[in-house]
Amino acid sequence: MASYFPDDEDIARAIPRVSDLTLADIPAEIGLFPLSGVLLLPRGKLPLNVFEPRYIALVEDALASHRLIGLIQPVWKEEDAETDDAPPLYHIGSIGRITSFTERSDGTYAITLSGIARFRLLRETGLHRGYRQARIDASSFASDLSELPSAPFDRQKLLDSMRRYFQQRGLGARWSAIEQMGDDVLLVTLPMICPFPPAEKQALLDAGTLTDRVRVLQMLLDLAGPEDEGPPS
Repeated sequence: MASYFPDDEDIARAIPRVSDLTLADIPAEIGLFPLSGVLLLPRGKLPLNVFEPRYIALVEDALASHRLIGLIQPVWKEEDAETDDAPPLYHIGSIGRITSFTERSDGTYAITLSGIARFRLLRETGLHRGYRQARIDASSFASDLSELPSAPFDRQKLLDSMRRYFQQRGLGARWSAIEQMGDDVLLVTLPMICPFPPAEKQALLDAGTLTDRVRVLQMLLDLAGPEDEGPPS
């Protein structure tokens, strides 16, 4: 008797798995979620609470299509009011895939974005349902989709610097879990959890490779003194 139900392998996915994404799967235009001081690196995971109507619309539209959102930092200047609805943006952001979400009874969302690749902001294309959209280009960050391991680095020095940074600021961390991470996971996790200022977060995002990111991260940790101290003379 013929089955009414196709075999699993005959059921095509509407969108590719995260691990199967290629540059061809990244749209030329994407909805933007500007967030200051927030860093999402390729292969990182970022939980977000989404409650503003325009970003609820962004999540809904992403879920209905490719599930991709462009996370990017605004560039605040001293003379700018941080209430500006359309501040200027940095030129490089991160593409995040919605890999889990919960819709609450009040219509807000709790989502997790998985970092896919960085992108270069080409130009904004206006508003759609209240959120900003832009033309993007991820071609110069193709290695994010299959990034090679970093060159050898001084892991213990990096961890010692991070411990000192956290102690100076009275911050806690699950050090036992951090110490068990593989090098590549460590180099995604540490930059994302360190509470650096927005410009320093952007420097980590802009770093070309994992090896470059190690250098930037080590420099930022070493330059950061206690919060009550001024910059090094």
